[in-house]
Amino acid sequence: MDDLETEQFCWRDTYFVWFDASRRPLLKQIEQTLGALPEHYTLQSPEADEAGGFESITLLSRTDHAALEITFLAGEDIREQAEALAEELKNSTENETRRLAKLANCNARFDVMQFERIEDVDADEADLDEAFDPSTLLIVLNALVRLVEGIGVDPQSGLIV
Repeated sequence: MDDLETEQFCWRDTYFVWFDASRRPLLKQIEQTLGALPEHYTLQSPEADEAGGFESITLLSRTDHAALEITFLAGEDIREQAEALAEELKNSTENETRRLAKLANCNARFDVMQFERIEDVDADEADLDEAFDPSTLLIVLNALVRLVEGIGVDPQSGLIV
């Protein structure tokens, strides 16, 4: 979070990775997973609970001018949100019934918030959209989904990754 506070970053999107809380990784596993990705990322502000369970981390990609803030949430309210989302998405013909059923049973999630480093603070929003590259988000999201055997969801579009 240090660079997000000192540099000009603009929030772009939030994706979720839904999974069963029993699959919660240790901070060490998150650091190894993200460190093994083919891109060069800088990890900052790692946080774990007393048992070493992952809580949060910030990932910076200087080449993509992007940052991701990843946080862990769990509990009954997360299960209720997963059930509601699965119900909302079930009318979409693009989503698989099996994955929606799995989503409805999730009781944990990663919130993956994506930020873009803005170098030209005078740029208008149309210019920002043209320069925007979501590759860091997609690479990290897929790695997290594999790590926890979860389901990645873009809540704005309803797409399941």
